[in-house]
Amino acid sequence: MFQRFRRTRLNKHLRSLVRETHVRIDDFIYPLFIRSGEGIKTEVASMPGVFQMSIDEVLKECAQLKELGIYSVLLFGIPDVKDSVGSDALCDHGIIASSVRAIKKAHPDMFVVTDLCFCEYTDHGHCGIIDLEHESVHNDATLELSALQALVHARSGADMIAPSGMMDGIIKTLREALDGAGFENLPIMSYSTKFASGYYGPFRDVAESAPSFGDRASYQMDPANRREAINESLSDALQGADILMVKPALAYLDIVREIKDNTSLPLAVYNVSGEYAMLKLAQKHNLIDYERVMMETMTSFKRAGADIIISYHAKEVAKLLKN
Repeated sequence: MFQRFRRTRLNKHLRSLVRETHVRIDDFIYPLFIRSGEGIKTEVASMPGVFQMSIDEVLKECAQLKELGIYSVLLFGIPDVKDSVGSDALCDHGIIASSVRAIKKAHPDMFVVTDLCFCEYTDHGHCGIIDLEHESVHNDATLELSALQALVHARSGADMIAPSGMMDGIIKTLREALDGAGFENLPIMSYSTKFASGYYGPFRDVAESAPSFGDRASYQMDPANRREAINESLSDALQGADILMVKPALAYLDIVREIKDNTSLPLAVYNVSGEYAMLKLAQKHNLIDYERVMMETMTSFKRAGADIIISYHAKEVAKLLKN
């Protein structure tokens, strides 16, 4: 009782000194959604404060991010034309390749991570090539095109590649392709434990990537499977991933902690669109102390074992931390 009483009387500075878990601006990666055109900055109704932007607006956004102390971004592309194989993702002049070159030219100090998948680029909205006979994703055919996509990102100047499609063997395939092309030092952040979650809804609005049929449960994790989820991340570590990830974050902190306890690799969490939208809706209706709950949520990610937080809240968190 005496120790608890003394702690309650600690002043603010001393509380900070003895705090076990700290959230820092450097912990964050901020997602950006890019489409062709000029002067485009369109807010997404289901995600207040999140925008689809043209490259010129993204360059302005990067300058603002740096003023807040955020130097890491994760890029998602929204092409003008989609087809069955996601051709824009395989082109050196596609939306992501063009965006990376523009950002690295204007802001060479930005750390640019590229999401590697096909759901934003295909007309069917799935994360790979469709096996028409079975109406499912063809794993091996998708691996072949994923390797080509990785080389497009690497040649454009990406600082790290983040494959999100969850195909079996994807990390090994990308590592071999990158090494063989001379990109041995380009790191891979794997979406190693990615659940088939209902929390992704608003993302499909901003990325325009909803599947046109079926769902993605056949190649994403069952939310009920703890052991399988952990094994997926450990398998990606053995294949050569440099950073592991759990997505979504908030409902899976037990998985975050267990993976952290079983690997020495850095661990990221993706604070996904549904998690973000829930807090924003609660803020709109004055149901919570928004800033307090937001920071409590970020602290929970770090306390569970996350080294990196990918979050749409990153700018708001940075403003709070700077103040």
